[in-house]
Amino acid sequence: MEQAIKDAKVKTFTDFLRVVFKNVIDPIAAFLNRLGLKPNTVTLSGLIGHTAAAYLIAQGEVTWGGLLILVMAPVDALDGAMARLRGEPSKFGAFIDSVTDRYSELVLFGGLLVYFLNQNNWLGCGLVYLAAAGSVMVSYTRARAETLGFDGKIGLLSRVERYIILIPSLIFNLSIYGLGIIAVLANFTAVQRIWSVRKQAHETMNL
Repeated sequence: MEQAIKDAKVKTFTDFLRVVFKNVIDPIAAFLNRLGLKPNTVTLSGLIGHTAAAYLIAQGEVTWGGLLILVMAPVDALDGAMARLRGEPSKFGAFIDSVTDRYSELVLFGGLLVYFLNQNNWLGCGLVYLAAAGSVMVSYTRARAETLGFDGKIGLLSRVERYIILIPSLIFNLSIYGLGIIAVLANFTAVQRIWSVRKQAHETMNL
């Protein structure tokens, strides 16, 4: 089974970005450590930033909300790097990071939902729902797969890719198009992961 899971593992775009920007993220993380900040503090600051951005979006300041998310996005990489450089990575820290990421994304979708409700834009509301559902299912399918011993990282649209689509669409006030892409591709990614786990499960039974 272990060999089958190992063979199924692939490098994701997120893994690629971690390698590319390691020499940028690590010095910033080291500086924040020297200031005495804790990784969990940085994690929570990301949630606060997303909440502020969601408020701006709900008030119709979509571009400003997108710009704030653009500034806050790198925070997601800093907390893990800080913990690693401190020699203090922990399962609880990883758990808090993952849970906070989910809340941050859902808060952002909540701001978009209020924005479209204020406009009586029911298409936008529907796309927010589908995008949020797909985003949650992408995370859930990976988490559930890994608790069962399978690799669940495969797929087209992880969180980084979703933000690469969402942030420009907010900045240029084209959020409905960004949501449409995420609604389709996030749910497609969830299906990809389900299919991948099915394949891994069948391979382990044939060993």
